[in-house]
Amino acid sequence: MTVSGPRRDTRGIVDAAELFARVRFRRDEPAPELRPYVDNYWFIDWDLSAPYASHVVPHPSVNVVFQRQGEGSSGTASGEVAGIGLDLFTKKLMGVGRVCGVKFRPGGFRPFAPARPVSAWTGRRVPLDEVFTGTGDASVAAVLTPETDHARVAALDAFLLTHGPEPDPQAAQAMALVDLVRTDRTIRRVSELARAQGLSSRSLQRLFANCVGVGPKWVILRHRIHEALERAEPAEAEGSLDWAGLAAELGYSDQAHLVRDFTATVGVSPTVYARRLSAP
Repeated sequence: MTVSGPRRDTRGIVDAAELFARVRFRRDEPAPELRPYVDNYWFIDWDLSAPYASHVVPHPSVNVVFQRQGEGSSGTASGEVAGIGLDLFTKKLMGVGRVCGVKFRPGGFRPFAPARPVSAWTGRRVPLDEVFTGTGDASVAAVLTPETDHARVAALDAFLLTHGPEPDPQAAQAMALVDLVRTDRTIRRVSELARAQGLSSRSLQRLFANCVGVGPKWVILRHRIHEALERAEPAEAEGSLDWAGLAAELGYSDQAHLVRDFTATVGVSPTVYARRLSAP
């Protein structure tokens, strides 16, 4: 299945081909005024004859998630704010269901919930009304009920524009710094990022805690693992991946360090992961 929407990469999805073979997965763009803060909207619908467990290595992003298990009005619906997950996220899908999600840019959630540092939500999944007061079943139904992606996008736009955003220069600075980490592979250490921006390491840590939700070292490491995961899939389909070369490209001192971080994050070694991808 081809992923639609503004982003085409599969970064963070463990065995993306297997997931796309079992569910309908799409991405779409928010309204123009929300794009500085929101990376994308993502939609998953499924109708499974047997349970399936999906696995994701979380991004340094907060998500707002609307989900329904079961068909139509007979299903169980809920909404939640999902702070940055520190560990591999596993979701068991069964029967019929739907998820509509908002993936914020790292730092982009802060302007919608400025009362607390974003780190307050890290590692937590909390009911929607705990963060956005006044939301209830009607807000959840407005997003999950429409049958077209166009209508769901409009409902998500309306929800977010009702709750912000409040301009926040610190959040804007944090978003720019995370973009720099993602695109500039010469940034391999927190001290290098702080020096490049004229900040002390302590100020940088404080900025990330308040606006991103995790520290800059965590962000640097997570982008490395996402890159390794995405590079593994097409490489294994074609033959093999030069893990030693990839380790050097990602700034590791040797392959062993990449293997250690990959295994700790994904739960299996690169060799085992590659074997799974190549299995018929």
